Amino acid sequence: MRDKIGVALLGFGRMGETHLRNLSGLSQVKVVVVADPRREAAERGKAISGAEEALTDVEKAIAHPAVDAVVIVTPTDTHAHLLELAAHASKAVFSEKPIALDLAETARVVKIIQERGIPVQLGFMRRFDPGYARAKQKIDAGELGRIELFRALSRDTYPPSLEFLLGSGGIFLDMAVHDLDLARFLVGEVEEVQAWGTVLVDEKFSKAKDADTAVTLLRFRNGALGVVETSRHSNWGYDIRTEVAGAVAKVVVEAAQKTPLLLARDFTSTFDHFENFPDRFQAAYRLELESFFSALLEARQPSPGPQDALETLRLGLAAAKSWRENRPVKTSEVQP
Repeated sequence: MRDKIGVALLGFGRMGETHLRNLSGLSQVKVVVVADPRREAAERGKAISGAEEALTDVEKAIAHPAVDAVVIVTPTDTHAHLLELAAHASKAVFSEKPIALDLAETARVVKIIQERGIPVQLGFMRRFDPGYARAKQKIDAGELGRIELFRALSRDTYPPSLEFLLGSGGIFLDMAVHDLDLARFLVGEVEEVQAWGTVLVDEKFSKAKDADTAVTLLRFRNGALGVVETSRHSNWGYDIRTEVAGAVAKVVVEAAQKTPLLLARDFTSTFDHFENFPDRFQAAYRLELESFFSALLEARQPSPGPQDALETLRLGLAAAKSWRENRPVKTSEVQP
């Protein structure tokens, strides 16, 4: 590995731009290539980052001799193929989640990654948010005592388009999956789920055979219980909250204020909400990349890794199965 890690960014959409701007601010990184099938997007990414090249061929970007690591921010259905190519090219990978929406395909790619021994980190960015990271420290230090209850709530401000929904994998795999990952991260593996979903926001969710409002109950292997509330609509702004309660204490990651200003008058208090997830998790997106590249420079495996992606997908699929079959589902039932 060189003094500076040569990077290829694959995919320059909204999230691609977020990651590229963060990459450009990392002293240990040199952006070598920005690749996107749309020439104008690749060129814009090159201009923003000062990259050496703009390419429309992502496979050529992976094979570039000056590239040590690739950052995958392409459409979901391309992740598995690009991860496989990077593994065979012995390139380290940071990839947005998921590896794939199918458990068998995910398991196949995870096996290739493990056999090739390349460092891979998946983009479960909430783990790196300062509030969640601090909560994890408190839990791991035993300050809460035995964990008893987990509660997570996620509400998007605006529902996505029908086009997006048709390729998203549904509310459990696209949205609830972040809270399901936090459940594993903060409390431990889940043994059984019971999920319900309904359409209360927009009939386009029915057209996509999806739900816009869902609740998932969790039974953890360690005996703790949990609940995950998920909604595609929030009139008051992007709403993310989490609570973990133990025998001794609890930690709460509250709805974050966009600005450190609270307006109090007429016996009420108000503050500015974030509008969306890129807005709310700006720091987390930067910190997850810092963690990935620090791991590469220190020759250690980054985290969360491919196995985390596999187990969180299994959990999301179990929730979706529970909803569709209207019954509790053990995670052990969901196999490749």
